[in-house]
Amino acid sequence: MTDPLPLLRELVRIPSVNPNDRPGTDRTGEQAMAEFLLAHLRRLGARARLQRVAPGRPNVIGVFRPPGKVRRRILLAPHTDTVSVAGMTIDPFNPAVRRGRVYGRGASDTKGPMAAMLAAAAAFISGPRWAGGGLEITFAGLMGEEAGNEGAKAWARSCPDYDLVIAGEPTGMQVVHAHHGAVWLEITTHGRSAHASLAVASDNALYRMAPALRFFEHKLPALLRRYRHPLLGLPKATLTMLDAGSKVNITPSSATARADCRVVPGLDGAALIQLLRAHLGAETGIRLLGESRPLASDPTDPLVAAAAGAAAGLAQAPWFCDAAIFAARGMPAIALGPGSISQAHTADEWISVRALRDGARTFERVFAALLP
Repeated sequence: MTDPLPLLRELVRIPSVNPNDRPGTDRTGEQAMAEFLLAHLRRLGARARLQRVAPGRPNVIGVFRPPGKVRRRILLAPHTDTVSVAGMTIDPFNPAVRRGRVYGRGASDTKGPMAAMLAAAAAFISGPRWAGGGLEITFAGLMGEEAGNEGAKAWARSCPDYDLVIAGEPTGMQVVHAHHGAVWLEITTHGRSAHASLAVASDNALYRMAPALRFFEHKLPALLRRYRHPLLGLPKATLTMLDAGSKVNITPSSATARADCRVVPGLDGAALIQLLRAHLGAETGIRLLGESRPLASDPTDPLVAAAAGAAAGLAQAPWFCDAAIFAARGMPAIALGPGSISQAHTADEWISVRALRDGARTFERVFAALLP
């Protein structure tokens, strides 16, 4: 149980695709993954249970309580869901090992970091440093990180305070203490359907969308400069989807665009919507689809610094993760794990076996550095 490779292969075999948007499979949800982890945690000696969050989509919580008095609590918090498998060029649920790499959906994001965490925990709690050390380790396999952080929000509402939260993410074993948040928006314009041969340009919903498209491309980047963050730099807004029309010879009565906005502390969804409405006007509909918080944990916090010293140093990231949910409750929180974010969500997702095993050994050093 201290080698993460066999565990990772078992995790990849279990589909746990987030059902939101276009999952690319009917085998969605985290139930099977949570049940597997529940049994695994109990085999390791943890007091483990499921936490219901949504139908067929629980969190799994396991507590490794040390002998003697608990003097410090840490949370290991990888997410159990993966992104869509649509468009993958490999079998997403066949964890093939080739050329020193493990392939499959979630191998990098974030079943690889999860396997490394669990293998390290198995080794650490069976060793002499844990006995009598007073370090309680809780493992929380959190559902729903890829679309709204629902699992993290559910556990953060009821969990005890932790001295440090470690979200499992592919960071190359650097301690990510600051990252952008995400705001997802839907922009809608309306027109009037007509036969294309009789169409009037001013009634075309796509033409009415054009000012919003130009605004995102040319004006919004300059307006966002006022929100520059000393650690994370500038926020960013990117149009990612456009949908309109039903037939080539009919003008669309509505057009919808979606935008992915990466925000920093000081800029949230409400402020961003207010900014857009001030420039696009009341005739353009703007709707918040989802929001994930940015993270800015103090790098001088003793436990953040200790983890960074035992791992590969400090870093910042442009993506978001569950760490920010716990930081919002006042807990120091970081992201850490083997693998590269450049392999996350890809058509041939993989993690190197060497990085996976090195990551488990590094997690053991981190646990030792966090002892009271």
